[in-house]
Amino acid sequence: MITMGFIDWLSLFLNMASLSLMAVGGAITLAPEMQRFLVLEKGWINDLQFNASIAIAQASPGPNLLFVALFGWHVGLNATQEIYFQPILGLMGALIALFGILIPSTTLTFFAAQWAQKNKELKVVRAFKQGMAPIVISMLLATCWLLTTPHRDLLLDWPLLLLASLIALLTLKTKIHILWMLAFGAILGALGLV
Repeated sequence: MITMGFIDWLSLFLNMASLSLMAVGGAITLAPEMQRFLVLEKGWINDLQFNASIAIAQASPGPNLLFVALFGWHVGLNATQEIYFQPILGLMGALIALFGILIPSTTLTFFAAQWAQKNKELKVVRAFKQGMAPIVISMLLATCWLLTTPHRDLLLDWPLLLLASLIALLTLKTKIHILWMLAFGAILGALGLV
């Protein structure tokens, strides 16, 4: 059990709010920093809760941003052992984390999109859009690395690395629909080949 005071809840909100402004490729790109803050620095949730939150949010319909609410939910659950208070603190944690991640980025996006639409012909706007692509890709790769490496020996999982490389190449060089590649990967996984 962890102890959460007002300052801790405020810290959760402010951390999510500050990360919100860096969520260029979506909130999932911030997973490494969230893991550092929630698991390593504060110890409010453990690695299993962290990974389960992401897996549940990715498997659920709707926005994949839901993993942030699940982080907050787990923080709330871990803040008490009283079974009657766990749902209340879990909901409070979920709302604090979710509002923290949503409010700044939504506000910034609203005003920036209006400005960019009015000034879409400016060279600086076009350069900004093109310059963001490598940043988003690198943040997604960092997230993939974080979610894969603690649980796998990558040298022994060479078939998985080969499959991931093949899928990336096919995605870039062909017009094969991504769902066919996902189905192919699922079949290989079900057969135990990756």
